[in-house]
Amino acid sequence: MSQVDEQREKIRSATGFIAALDQSGGSTPKALRLYGIHEDAWTTDAEMFDLVHAMRTRIMTAEAFGGDRILGAILFEDTMEREVLGRPTPEYLWAVKHVVPFLKVDKGLDELADGVQRMKPMPGLDDLLGRAVDAGIFGTKMRSVIKEANSAGIDAVVAQQFEIAGRIIDAGLVPIVEPEVDIHCPDKAAAEQRLKAGILAALDQLGDGRQVMLKLTLPEEDGFYSDCVAHPAVLRVVALSGGYSRAEANDRLARNPGVVASFSRALTEGLSAQQSDEEFNAALDRSIQSIYDASVT
Repeated sequence: MSQVDEQREKIRSATGFIAALDQSGGSTPKALRLYGIHEDAWTTDAEMFDLVHAMRTRIMTAEAFGGDRILGAILFEDTMEREVLGRPTPEYLWAVKHVVPFLKVDKGLDELADGVQRMKPMPGLDDLLGRAVDAGIFGTKMRSVIKEANSAGIDAVVAQQFEIAGRIIDAGLVPIVEPEVDIHCPDKAAAEQRLKAGILAALDQLGDGRQVMLKLTLPEEDGFYSDCVAHPAVLRVVALSGGYSRAEANDRLARNPGVVASFSRALTEGLSAQQSDEEFNAALDRSIQSIYDASVT
């Protein structure tokens, strides 16, 4: 079995969840602050990215972090191009930890229009996808946000996500399509109804043998995305924590069979730069176990 086939089978059928380690420029200061490193610790973006890579390296090299409970990890472009213990990050993840590497490919969110934020243009996407394939990346992730139950806006989000997903599949990668519904959306259930209808229609048009993954907000109705989980064009459905605490995210996740976690902030909740390695590993182990347990329910 080839490496890609082995990785695909792990994502399709193994138990566990996907660790989201892909905070980029805009969200990096917040991620560092939650980790106990404040803005006065750096003066340039380069220094900031060095600090966040050190944080991610500490997570990835921790004893608790491994392929027995973690299916994959989503990386920021900067992380993909760096090394962990002398090996390129994607290679380290798979060869040492047996964790499947993914890459965040979007360039952030556009201005709010029709109740949604579509993705900004990605002029260098084809080059980035080529570098990702060369680096041993298995799949990608890209995020839009839905803030209102606006049909035109939601349809535009789905259309953009699946148009770009087609290009990613053509490049030989598996795209994670992430049309996040803001947990504060006033008509969240209605937005989810419209979104699911759009996703199912787009999935039906993907074509034989072409698959995506879906990363979705934990829904108001338990089991709501079960028809997406069962769709032949879907490799796996994962959920974002979306601002819920880890406890609430895990509780909601456990009520949605077939959906596994892809948490970022909820994964690193309770981790601190000030902890000893022993304290850090113990806290990470508790976090990973709680998310794993909710993912296998």
